[in-house]
Order: sequence, then structure tokens, then C-alpha cells
Amino acid sequence: MRIWYRNLDVTVIAAWVGLVLIGLVAIYSTTHGPKAEFLLESVRRNFNRQMIWVVISIVTATVILVLPVRFYQNAAFPAYMVCLLLLVAALLFGPTINGARSWLRLGGIGLQVSEVAKVGTVLAVAQLLSSRRAQKAPIRYGFLTVLLILVPALIIVLQNDTGTAIVFVALIPIMLFWSGFPFSTVILLVSPAIAGYLALVYRPAAIVFALVVTVVLFFQTRERYVAALAFLLTAGTTALTSFTLSRVLSSYQAARVLSFTNPEAEEYRYTVGFHLVQSKAAIGSGGITGKGFMQGTQTQGDYIPEQSTDFIFSVIGEEFGFVGAIIVLAVFAYLLIRLVKIGVQMKHPFGVMTAAGAAGIFLVHLFVNIGMATGLLPVIGIPLPFISYGGSALLANTIILAIVLDLYMRRDDLSIYGY
Repeated sequence: MRIWYRNLDVTVIAAWVGLVLIGLVAIYSTTHGPKAEFLLESVRRNFNRQMIWVVISIVTATVILVLPVRFYQNAAFPAYMVCLLLLVAALLFGPTINGARSWLRLGGIGLQVSEVAKVGTVLAVAQLLSSRRAQKAPIRYGFLTVLLILVPALIIVLQNDTGTAIVFVALIPIMLFWSGFPFSTVILLVSPAIAGYLALVYRPAAIVFALVVTVVLFFQTRERYVAALAFLLTAGTTALTSFTLSRVLSSYQAARVLSFTNPEAEEYRYTVGFHLVQSKAAIGSGGITGKGFMQGTQTQGDYIPEQSTDFIFSVIGEEFGFVGAIIVLAVFAYLLIRLVKIGVQMKHPFGVMTAAGAAGIFLVHLFVNIGMATGLLPVIGIPLPFISYGGSALLANTIILAIVLDLYMRRDDLSIYGY
């Protein structure tokens, strides 16, 4: 009898344990510090609740690791449909939490279904793109991939959870690239986002970027329509961003979007840019080794909004300094690189695409969350995987990671079922 668990990648599990422990330490600091008595009782319970979700995640991952690979392929599309139903149910009947209707109450447990939907969407896209028919009709299946991802993303936008919707949209170029689409296609999909960002920071840079992308894609593909499409997407996004800021959004909404470009400015510092000012002050004051566990001035003074969730990286930067921040980034870097290698070693397209989807989710969350905390990106409310407080996110991220580990453990079984 083959001992399948010999293929279990313990280094990935070690990375998961490390990130979860870092998160628990940071959450404990924000909820049990010197001034904890002034916090709301519900906030002080965050650490205990997170511990419960860690246990739930471990049990769930253990169950996943004994499932056969055929289970995921058969369950991919049914799981996707269930996720869509849950998203609609949350939109129609769920409570409004932090301005978003993305939660459902299941018994006494609150579940953010948009987090769970990431797992169902990745599995469905992986199953779609692993079909032999996808190789014979790449354009058609590329369109279906975009559709599979955009449907839950649009429902999540209606739930008023733009941050999570951005994670879904960001999966489109990642999944298509790993499925074998030309690099020029990926550039076409990514360039509008870059142009939009540059339009917020410095509009002339966005215009130059649009021209550069157009020229590069023309010389790469030698196709005029590709160059024209590139210019239309990048220049159009630049114009649309400028129009939206000046004519569509109110002055307050526009200020919230633009505040990250200069949060210390007088018009932002004490209003929409306050949280960024405090976050950057916390990270900057941490120095090389930090102020020490539960010794952060900004953290313990509760100056940083959402410091257990969206801005938990600021807590780590202040109390553990540059060293602590580098350790977090190093563990994430290892995890992402290892996921890519795992996907390549599996060879079967379903395993490759599932690993790519998991790595893509973690990468986007990491990039946006740290970008928010350091003032490089607008604040859109995306947690740091495995570290930020939040049971639904921890469970969903652990599930997708456990699925990848299970597929890798049983990678020899994947070839039995072909495509």
C-alpha cells in the first residue's frame, strides 16, 4: 500500500503555521495591550475568536488532505454554483457589516461568503481550463474563464465589497497566463489597471504609459488591431478615471480615493487621510527592531483604524520593526514561490491552475494590503492572508492551500484521470 502522506510538503505547512502565529501575536497585542480596558468587549474577544477559527481551519485542512483528487474535479462546478447562491443570499438577506452585505449567519456563526467564493471560483476555472477542449478553442474558453470570474465579482460589487471584487478580477490575467495564453494578452488585461493607478498618482505618467504599451505591443505582435486595442484600453481608462474623479464622484468620495497620494496634505491629514498618516507613522517609528511586543505607541493608543484586520501590517512594523516586516515578506515569498513550483511539478493542468489560483489570491492580497498600509495604494479593505483577524478569510485561505497540498500529495493520481 502506497503511503501517500510521504509527499506532503511540510515546508508549506510550516509557512502556514508561521504566518498564523505572527497573526495571533499581532492580534493579541491589539486586544490585550496596556489600554485594553478601554476597548469594546467585542474587540477584546477578537483573539479568542481567531483561536477558534485556527482550530476549525486545522480540522478542515486535515479532512481535505484525505480526499481523493477526483473529488475536487467532480465538485468544482457544483461548488461554484453553491457559492453563487450564497453570494446572492448574502446580498438579499445578509446583515450589513462595515457597509457591505457579504455575510450570512449560519447558526451562531457569521460567514463572509465572498471569501469562500474564491475557493469555488478557482476550482471551477481550473476544471474549465484543464479540459482538452480548452486547448482546441482557447479564445472561447478564455471568454468563459472571464465570465466565470466576473459573475461572482459583480455580485460582490453589488454587496458593496469592492476590495474583494478586485481580487477576483485580478485572477483573470493570472489564470489565463498560466493556462498558456500569450503574454501580450496578459499585458492587455493588466495595462488598464496600471493606467488607472497612474492616472490617480500623476496623469502625464498615465498618458506616457499608454503610448509605451501601444508601441511595445505593436512591435511584439506586429498586429495593428492589438496596438489599437491597447491604446483604447489604457488611454480610455486614463480618461475614464479623470472623468469619474471630476464629474461622477462627490468631492468627499474623490478625496477618499486620492488621499493616498499625499495623506499628510492639510485637506486630508485630519479627515480621509488620517488612517494612512497613522499607519505610516507606526511603520516608520518601528525602526530596525521595533518598539517591542505591546509597546507600540500608535497600536496601543488605538490610533490605527482596523488595526487587527486591514492595517495589521502597521502593528507588525511598529512593534517588530523592519526585521519583523522582512520576516513576514520572506515567509510569504517562500510560500508563493513554493506554490508555483508545486504547480509546475504536478504537470496536470487541473493541479497547475489550482496552484496558480491559490498563489494569485495570496499575491494580490499581499500586494494590496501592504500597499494600503504603506500609503502606496488606496485603502480598499483587503486583509493580509493568515495574519489579519477574520475567521472566514483564514478558513477560505487554508482550504485552498490544503487543496493544493492534497493535489500535490496525490499528483500521481491526477494522470489516471487524464484531462
